[in-house]
Amino acid sequence: MRLFSVTELPWMDPWTALQAWKAASWVAFLDSGGTPAALPGDERARWSFLCVEPSETLVSSQDGVIRNGRPVTGNAWDHLQDMHARLLPVEHTDLPFAGGLVGLASYAAGMALEEVMSRHRAETPDILAASYETVFAFDRLERRCFRAGKVNLPLLPDKSVLTPPNSARVHFQPDMDREQWISAVREVVRLIGEGDIFQANLTLRWQAVVPSNFDDLAVYDLLRQGSPAPFGAFLRGRCGRNGDRPFSLLSASVERFLSLSREGIVETRPIKGTAPMGGNATETLRLAEQLRRDEKENAENLMITDLMRNDIGRVCDIGSVSVPQLCEVEPFAHVQHLVSCVRGRLKSGLDAFDLLRATLPPGSVTGAPKKRAMEIIDQVELSARGAYCGSVFRIGRDGTMDSSVVIRSVERCDDRLRIGVGGGITWLSDPAREYDEMRLKGEALLKVFGA
Repeated sequence: MRLFSVTELPWMDPWTALQAWKAASWVAFLDSGGTPAALPGDERARWSFLCVEPSETLVSSQDGVIRNGRPVTGNAWDHLQDMHARLLPVEHTDLPFAGGLVGLASYAAGMALEEVMSRHRAETPDILAASYETVFAFDRLERRCFRAGKVNLPLLPDKSVLTPPNSARVHFQPDMDREQWISAVREVVRLIGEGDIFQANLTLRWQAVVPSNFDDLAVYDLLRQGSPAPFGAFLRGRCGRNGDRPFSLLSASVERFLSLSREGIVETRPIKGTAPMGGNATETLRLAEQLRRDEKENAENLMITDLMRNDIGRVCDIGSVSVPQLCEVEPFAHVQHLVSCVRGRLKSGLDAFDLLRATLPPGSVTGAPKKRAMEIIDQVELSARGAYCGSVFRIGRDGTMDSSVVIRSVERCDDRLRIGVGGGITWLSDPAREYDEMRLKGEALLKVFGA
């Protein structure tokens, strides 16, 4: 009996399908944009994937590793590779993702890989992942829907209820006030001046208690509509010492971290540098040209691009790493960013897990040199980053991978909500201006909660 197949289904909006699975304790929705017009003509805005009914789950934290609800021994990365090896091989398909592992590697997971000790205790799982044998793939460009996996799993479960989600007001508190933030920026600038580092990404967290009527899908809907993005994600799983507490991640990320093709081509697209869209085409072009010439923003992007070139160079063939795009302005839904691109060819015998372990956490949210920047970040920040500045990844049955940097996100872990914001600090940074820019980013997310 053939267990795996790809079947075309009648078109359904992926958001409607996600709502039908709102009662699921484990679900992964990889969302290519809040609106079809988010990035017209861009392949990054084409496909969305809904992953349900995992065959295996993994929650790794400082308290140990829990696989399929039971404590286990061993390294979380080894368990991930074993979970991937147990997946049913896929027949040839043109779908970019036909099932596999979907998960989160938090910032703390990257710290561990770089052997940086933290003074903060993180409640967020270091790694949270699940094996999804069945995926619903939505081609938003051609309005086609496919089921890859179990032939008898319906897109809408029998008892699905498409009720409108409800949102609630939440009162958040920042872990740094204005003076603390400015003092932290000055300390980073001082260390740059002493030659410790070239730059660092400084962040803070807003935190709140989860209200009794909290609806994570409602919040994600508001987030994705306000910030349509090519690498959005809604993950729901478990957290806590025993892996029995609710966890969800709501991300509206615009930044690809790493992709790995069937042919072994690695690509990363670091983003540093932001400008608003103008009120008309002429103003937008003027602001784009201003961003293109901005000395500070270009310096940030150049250093992170070099860092990522070094990171992927650890696992790519010598001479294969190139930078086909450097500091080019790309338009997104509401802003323009400076985006670079680094490519290489993965060494024979290595896989997506080796690539992740060589590069986490993302260079665009750490600094340069990476390890020393992370040490300084831990000294000046006042709380653990959690999921923020980590990576959401999908690794297909065929070994391909795509991943994003967790930014513009909301995290729910047990009874706490967290929102992270930040920005790159260089020698040219003005502390007061950095605070204003950080607050602006934070307010855009806080508006989701009516704050």
